[in-house]
Amino acid sequence: MNVHKSFLTHLYCPECQQEFDARQIQTFCHECNSPLLAQYDFEKAKEHLNPQIVQSRLSGMWRWAELLPVHDPKYRFSLGEGDAPTLQANRLGEVLGLSSLYVKDESFNPTGTFKDRGLAMAVSKAAELGITSFVMPTAGNAGGALAAYAARAGLEANIFMPKDAPLVNRAEIQITGANLQLVDGLITDAGKQAAREAQKQGWFSISTLKEPYRLEGKKTLGLELAEFFGWELPDVVIYPTGGGTGLIGMWKAFAELETMGWIGPKRPRMVSVQASGCAPIVRAIEENASRIRFWDDAHTIAAGLRVPAVFADRLILRTLRESHGTAVSVTDQEIQSAQKQLARLEGIFAAPEGAATLAGLESLLKKDWIAPNEKVVLFNTGTGLKYVS
Repeated sequence: MNVHKSFLTHLYCPECQQEFDARQIQTFCHECNSPLLAQYDFEKAKEHLNPQIVQSRLSGMWRWAELLPVHDPKYRFSLGEGDAPTLQANRLGEVLGLSSLYVKDESFNPTGTFKDRGLAMAVSKAAELGITSFVMPTAGNAGGALAAYAARAGLEANIFMPKDAPLVNRAEIQITGANLQLVDGLITDAGKQAAREAQKQGWFSISTLKEPYRLEGKKTLGLELAEFFGWELPDVVIYPTGGGTGLIGMWKAFAELETMGWIGPKRPRMVSVQASGCAPIVRAIEENASRIRFWDDAHTIAAGLRVPAVFADRLILRTLRESHGTAVSVTDQEIQSAQKQLARLEGIFAAPEGAATLAGLESLLKKDWIAPNEKVVLFNTGTGLKYVS
């Protein structure tokens, strides 16, 4: 059993800096309509933790326990999530003229996607705080992950999902015993219905960044990336962005690692990739806006990118700008082409969202935004098998 102590101290709002008690159930800052971020005692963490200690532990997300929010080890529920491989894509890199191209392949997680990291953490912390019933709107994969971890913890999950979400997501939600409600429309419509039912039933919403701890699970993406590259971060990270939790989480992880002296000030340029049929972040970057606008008529084959309204838009835009990064949109045709290319050259059957990062990379190379010798990481967020019907 993992007995390592968490050095979580409190939560805070990144907009107004108000602090919140992490010993109590929290959601988000209602004054600023902003996600809350977890803060740790890094001086104590430095006394008890160093890279060698972390690397000596059994693989998985919980080997970073001191930098994660769950105090009591009995609530650290796991199905083996984390430590998905970072693969060097030599053949693909040669075709694209890149000497150091990598794919962080999250399809190795228990339910086949990176959603396991966030939901394992959120369910675990919620259980520690005494929560027994969850509700969530989902485009598909997050619902499957919530259902799996709620089952692992013996808790109730209520999931609202668009009717046209991938069939495999319905199956994995139902087989674990979660309550599934199919909704006409998009994830935003599912979110409205989920919110209404949550208020009636007293369920706890575990929606993207409406609670503080999914972000902490996704943060481990950044911790693992830094570790893999020997505590020297890559030059460019290309990430498919729906709700943006992983993008924000990685940026938070890099700041925390620097605070502990494990890395220096160098940061990767962060790139958000969205589908051209639903690209509110891209539009906000192009317009130099501080907030996004709702994307009408959202459509794309990449279900996880069909998110027309983003709750954490300020944090996403701040991350992209602070990193001197950018945001690009790609068509469904480009996603499909990239999916085939990644499979045929590297043997990776990526989810459409993951394949979108390759399409985005190709777009950036045409603009000479990335140099041939730069170290570039693509994030494949899940397995393409979940989209086979």
